[in-house]
Amino acid sequence: MHIETDIKLDFRDVLIRPKRSTLTSRSEANITRTFRFRHSEIGWTGFPLIASNMDTIGTIEMARALSKFDALVALHKYYSVEELINFFSTDASHNAFFTVGTSSEDWEKLAKVKAKVPVPMISIDVANGYTEQFLSAIAKLRLENPAAVIMVGTVVTAEITEALILAGADIVRVGIGSGSVCTTRDLTGVGFPQLSAVIECADAAHGLGGHVCSDGGCVVPGDIVKAIGGGADFVMLGGMLSGHVECKGEIVHETIDGQQVPKMVFYGMSSETAMTKHHGGVADYRAAEGKTVKVPFKGEVKETMGQIAGGLRSAMTYIGAENLKEITKRTTFIMVNSQRNTVYG
Repeated sequence: MHIETDIKLDFRDVLIRPKRSTLTSRSEANITRTFRFRHSEIGWTGFPLIASNMDTIGTIEMARALSKFDALVALHKYYSVEELINFFSTDASHNAFFTVGTSSEDWEKLAKVKAKVPVPMISIDVANGYTEQFLSAIAKLRLENPAAVIMVGTVVTAEITEALILAGADIVRVGIGSGSVCTTRDLTGVGFPQLSAVIECADAAHGLGGHVCSDGGCVVPGDIVKAIGGGADFVMLGGMLSGHVECKGEIVHETIDGQQVPKMVFYGMSSETAMTKHHGGVADYRAAEGKTVKVPFKGEVKETMGQIAGGLRSAMTYIGAENLKEITKRTTFIMVNSQRNTVYG
């Protein structure tokens, strides 16, 4: 048994100190960024926001909508080969990750799609990124896809981040138990405060020429700014993008103050709802690590994306960051949920 006594922080624990700025308008803030990756031969330029590969979020419809913002989507794993071939034949696929797990069925589906159309970006997604099996899977995926941008996760510590990058990952997803419909921390006691996880993993990744994606914990646009300020190159969103037309959640109605109010069902991919839908139920050797909730129906995702982009540009004017990559260098965090206010970073 070991106890770490260093301070660890979530997004809610800090605010960003404003700094002198030469920007005269939010329109001067550039929220796109150009990336070159450690392993991939492919560069990418855009707004580095990624819709989660949850089956209600990582949809083809979401990919088409977010492509108008030059943002990304990690498609969920449950599309058919035909649907994926059709999608990866379109321009919207340039901003989409093909998601696989470690099962042979997932890899066979990828091979069938690749035989027909290019798949330039691949995400390998598991709940626990600390196993030797996962490291081997990444090395195999890189060997079979030398030119692809490969994103892997999830983890929360620096040492395994380095190992994943050396195994072949370009982007490491950071976050365990921080999602709004994830109950891993409650069920297992395992996790890591999200902001500190991003800071530590980003430091490790950047030293090797890798990148990190903060996955989970963002509930308002300011959290996205804090993630980038902590060193995240990409930010993955689930709950913030839920409840939209482009999602695939079931729409239900609740009576509130005598009126029927539309809501959408949203659930974690380790929830009983998801496992019953895709696997026939929760296996007897495990427990569900997600919950099912109803979120307000929000209309088209473009409205939410406009708020996110606007909040990010406004933050950049407050700290004097003209370009997205400058945010980390211009960020000073002030702890606010402690007995004393402390500067961090």
